[in-house]
Amino acid sequence: MLVFDRRTVARHRTRAARNLARHDFLFAEIADRLIDRVVDVSRSFPLALDLGCHDGGLGRLLLGAGKVEQVIASDLSPAMARLAGGMALAADEEWLPFADHSFDLIVSSASLHWVNDLPGTLIQIRDALKPDGFFVGSMIGGGTLTELRQAFLAAEARIEGAASLHVSPFVDLRDAAGLMQRAGFAMPVVDLETITVTYGDAFALMRDLRGMGEQNALAARRRAPLRRETILALAEEYRDRFGLDDGRIPATFEIVTLSGWAPGPDQPVPKRRGSATHRLADALGTAEISAGEKA
Repeated sequence: MLVFDRRTVARHRTRAARNLARHDFLFAEIADRLIDRVVDVSRSFPLALDLGCHDGGLGRLLLGAGKVEQVIASDLSPAMARLAGGMALAADEEWLPFADHSFDLIVSSASLHWVNDLPGTLIQIRDALKPDGFFVGSMIGGGTLTELRQAFLAAEARIEGAASLHVSPFVDLRDAAGLMQRAGFAMPVVDLETITVTYGDAFALMRDLRGMGEQNALAARRRAPLRRETILALAEEYRDRFGLDDGRIPATFEIVTLSGWAPGPDQPVPKRRGSATHRLADALGTAEISAGEKA
């Protein structure tokens, strides 16, 4: 299923690499939150892969935290891989060029939402992990840029009499949990956080999206340039629908974080249903309340 034009994604990232430091605040915030998940794990990881590394910021955080001994960075864009420095290569997340059981840890920050075959990529990630290896990745979630999405639809409908897609479809929490199970990860955990950023106007938001390499890369995107009247109507719709009391506008970013372990022989497994020897109510020091007889 072709949702995204991967060549366009790579081109956007290559263009963004020139001035990424001026627009990477969201990537930095997501990486800061993701690194906490790794630090909370009470073990170290000799070899890690930073998948979709952008400028390598997450890898540097891993090394600084003392959780890994060596990081290999990869990105769809060769220009981004060069920014990461060290042991870095250009690689497509949809076709990972790594042997099975290569890494103790794989991390990915704000990259996997551009993958067409996310189930296939997650399976490849699991295969690239050593037994009992750990994966944690954060990606843009379904409620991201809902304000921009609605403003675009209203502006195009008002000015041009029709609407097209300008904001990508993103994975939601329920789908992400199912994907982790389908990919065969042990003890999967999926959660959602929301980051709200304010801008002076819609044009400042779109400049940041371009600066991050996160503009529209849908395979079925509109090819003709937007009319000037439509762009002005977009800014107007955004301000009228979502403007704050101080005159600024909000932009919502949902961050879905997935984590799980490659199956290993020494991992804990749930006991057989009905094999418990103690009552939960006794452990909690409370009275058991019956839910009634089952039919």
